Amino acid sequence: MTPSQKRRLYMVLGILVGVGVATTFALQAFKSGIGFKAPTEVVAGAVQQDKRFQLGGMVKKGSVQRVPGTLEVRFVVTDFQNDVPVVYRGVLPDLFKEASGVTTNGRLDASGVFQADEVLAKHDENYMPPAVGRALKKGESRLEPPASPAPQQ
Repeated sequence: MTPSQKRRLYMVLGILVGVGVATTFALQAFKSGIGFKAPTEVVAGAVQQDKRFQLGGMVKKGSVQRVPGTLEVRFVVTDFQNDVPVVYRGVLPDLFKEASGVTTNGRLDASGVFQADEVLAKHDENYMPPAVGRALKKGESRLEPPASPAPQQ
């Protein structure tokens, strides 16, 4: 084998090793990524305690409680089949409200309370994250029809 052929061989082998290492890192990142869960999956035990994941659903009407003198907020996320209590310490997004879509990131503690470190609210009337929409379709039959606005006179 000539020196130029050896150099090409080493270059090709180096590229193959580099692609293999990059592929391994990418697969590990996908495997350990945050997964979306609906309240029904959480209640069924589909998540491990203290493992970070994304919880999505609707903020249950009448469930938002603020702790006076702190930034702590407690609320319940529901998919209309099951509920998961959430505790968040921080400033909530302006669009956060009861009976509205929400996605939270955090961990489930030993008592079954989701400790959120990030809360994301839907950004307009028509938007809902696709995973949240699919999870809520299962409980759609329990939804109350929206109240129609009073006629303008």
